[in-house]
Amino acid sequence: MNRMKDESREKRKTKRYCKTLELKDDPALMQAYKEAHAPGACWPEIATGMREVGILDMEIYMDGPRLFMIMETVLDFDHDRAMAELAKRPRQAEWEAGMSRFQTASATSTAGEKWKMMERIYKMEDSGGPVG
Repeated sequence: MNRMKDESREKRKTKRYCKTLELKDDPALMQAYKEAHAPGACWPEIATGMREVGILDMEIYMDGPRLFMIMETVLDFDHDRAMAELAKRPRQAEWEAGMSRFQTASATSTAGEKWKMMERIYKMEDSGGPVG
């Protein structure tokens, strides 16, 4: 199934970004953060703003206080420009301020400062051998 999703992504010609963020190591806060991101809990303006700047899909995974984000974007996505534009969208600053209580980063940090870009160091496709 993952392979099918990957092939589908390739056909759509998208970009993928992976980021990480640290939450405060407090079980109650981590649970509240999960609840804020549960289906139907995130404010609609947040997802709308992301789509408007070229983010097609986003997933966040959690391992204790460490978060891992996978962000799929349009092919011509300019990350820095899009993040600056996203910061101006309706309710984005309010959302970031609300989420900052869970995070180790400063409450005045932007989303781009909190979420650290990860470097891809391996891709199976680039390792040689037959694919398929």
